[in-house]
Amino acid sequence: MNRINKHRNILDFTLSSLLRRKRKNTALVLVYILVVFGLASVLFSTQALKREACSILQRSPEVVIQRLVAGRHELIPTSYIDKIKDVRGVQTVKRRLWGYYYDPTVGANYTLMVPDDPAVAEGTIVIGKGVARTLRAEKGDLLPFKANDGFFVSLEVGDIISSDSELVSSDLVLMNEGDFRQITGVPAGYFTDMVLSVRNVKELPTIAEKIRRLAPDTRPIVKDDILRTYETIFDWRGGILLVILAGAIMAFIIFAWDKASGLSSEERKEIGILKGIGWETSDVILMKFWEGTVISLSSFLLGCVFAYIHIFYASSALFEPVLKGWAVLYPKFRLIPYIDPLQLATLFFLTVIPYTVATIIPSWRAATVDPDSVMRL
Repeated sequence: MNRINKHRNILDFTLSSLLRRKRKNTALVLVYILVVFGLASVLFSTQALKREACSILQRSPEVVIQRLVAGRHELIPTSYIDKIKDVRGVQTVKRRLWGYYYDPTVGANYTLMVPDDPAVAEGTIVIGKGVARTLRAEKGDLLPFKANDGFFVSLEVGDIISSDSELVSSDLVLMNEGDFRQITGVPAGYFTDMVLSVRNVKELPTIAEKIRRLAPDTRPIVKDDILRTYETIFDWRGGILLVILAGAIMAFIIFAWDKASGLSSEERKEIGILKGIGWETSDVILMKFWEGTVISLSSFLLGCVFAYIHIFYASSALFEPVLKGWAVLYPKFRLIPYIDPLQLATLFFLTVIPYTVATIIPSWRAATVDPDSVMRL
């Protein structure tokens, strides 16, 4: 019973001690929350974007075949299909028509594409939400496109793609093959690239090597390469933000260490009085441990909660341009909440543990000094 009362007294004194120095502790907590908020926002958004991109790219073609001329992407003739479809292990070969169209009226690039299924009727287009939002276009409106010969072609908006796929379709314009060739100037018998499906995904490296030998001017791109590229991009962008925040992190470390390790004369006298009335060194250390834990843990939890709201409910408004990239046709979408427990644990050990330890060491030093000498300070 005495032991329980003792611990209760320690907790009560800890709370009263925090309230007596509420200005100092409030300033520390605010800075602490801000730093945790910044770091957690970067980790949450980067991980969620990587997960979202990987989920979408899982439905991408297993192999994309591009033709290169002078190291640049070039149109690929239909005759290449006959070469590649006979490669052992290749199941299907599909030709793709896609490209970019710059609209000077809004300063935006559209992605033009000819879908296989369902086909788009001649003279009509299907546009993404970003295009509709930028041009204020609705179903049934006519949109002008400058053709390759200099004349303008007016195409009717047949439909608008659902906002559920806005992450990948914001700037998309689907059209008929004839309209596409007229606008872009791609001649008949030529296509942008080809996509393959294979019988056994384990044979992808072997099939890609066979295609390189059969058509030396082509570049096979397998799905794993695309996934790795996107992961690298998001890691790189997340790293940029972490570097930007590095100065704030270092300032916080110095600030927190100074506040935690530099006991004031008032705190030293307080420890001396506690020792004088019968508190043991372990009791003083336990009190300071709870002080540091209350400040660091509450700051960590509040910072993570604010970061969660910022990323998954406010669409990462502060970091959006860096993590998602800049564009005129900006996709509007809400990330699916995802938190990596390992990253959260790492953030916890980097922010909570050092501060808590920093509060114990100077308290232990002050508690081991004779109470009379401490109170005379």
